[in-house]
Amino acid sequence: MDTRIDFLYLNEPDMLKAGVTDMAGCVASMEEMFKCLGVGDYLMGGANANSHGIMLAFPDKPEHPGMPQNGPDRRYMAMPAYLGGPFQITGMKWYGSNVENKAKGLPRSILMVWLNDKDTGAPLALLSANLLSAYRTGAIPGVGAKYLARQDARVVGVIGPGVMSKTALESFMVARPAIDTVQICGRSQGGIDSFTAFVKAKFPQITNIKVVRSFEAAVDGADIISVATSSPLGIENYPYFNEKWLKPGALFTLPGAIRFDDEFLLQRAGIVVDNWKLYEAWGEEIPFPAYAVIPLLGAHLVDLVHEQKIERAQIRDIGEIIAGKIPARKSEDEIIVMSIGGMPVEDLAWGMTLYRKAVQMGLGTKLNLWEQPALV
Repeated sequence: MDTRIDFLYLNEPDMLKAGVTDMAGCVASMEEMFKCLGVGDYLMGGANANSHGIMLAFPDKPEHPGMPQNGPDRRYMAMPAYLGGPFQITGMKWYGSNVENKAKGLPRSILMVWLNDKDTGAPLALLSANLLSAYRTGAIPGVGAKYLARQDARVVGVIGPGVMSKTALESFMVARPAIDTVQICGRSQGGIDSFTAFVKAKFPQITNIKVVRSFEAAVDGADIISVATSSPLGIENYPYFNEKWLKPGALFTLPGAIRFDDEFLLQRAGIVVDNWKLYEAWGEEIPFPAYAVIPLLGAHLVDLVHEQKIERAQIRDIGEIIAGKIPARKSEDEIIVMSIGGMPVEDLAWGMTLYRKAVQMGLGTKLNLWEQPALV
């Protein structure tokens, strides 16, 4: 019996060679992942099997020497999952986050992904995952644009021109290559300049780049809108958008904080989520109101269900839309809002795709766990 276990370590240069920044490939992988979700062929952590993950947070006033103190984005997170379909993989994303990293020339979060054999639990690969996570996050709005945006979409509104909006725009261009206008609203001039330079270099076919000073101007005439701002404290400080500002048929993709009038959400908006069970899990794990802690649209929907103001039937799952169980749009003029929460099944889908490519290309460093286990 062969008991030797080797696994592959892929550093960031290896991941780049394997195609981690191939947005078209990433969108295709996310679409396959959503098909698995649409038929229930997946598991995530927690008692409800749909938890975003398990977070280790530090205290505001540590009692012990050497224990870190709580601060902005100061946490560790473990995000386990199983994904079936064409992936057939278990694994976990693991990361530490600290906003003070930026002063050290490091990303705020440093991410790794483990891929494990679904039967034995043996490690298959350890992946550098900052780029993996950024691209899988950006690809989700592209899947939304493919199924939910109008076919004639040409104008994109960007609120929060950071990394998430850069990758989201890449995915929009995969889904709707006729896009020729981007309207940018951001707080930092450096962020705006960086985003503008990115658009000019990456997409010369986008001939109209507008920098605007208000949310209203950013969404004026926009067919697709990406809202990816940092998370402010207090619901009243979440970015607010008035229905009157919006073009008929517009699509919002929302991986960040957001606020709409409830009347619009309850009576006229088309509401889509990446996975309703994810938000239900948050509702079980976090005391009501969840929206006060998690500034995502999906968390607000959980609260509205809790208050019996909205029916579950009003909320559409993108996985069910892709699986053909429910229609995407009620009309061409329906304004659709899509909540994006982030799930470890996304990391596994893109990670497994890249791992298979890396094996074919002979990339990475093979590491040995053991020839024979010392304890059996």
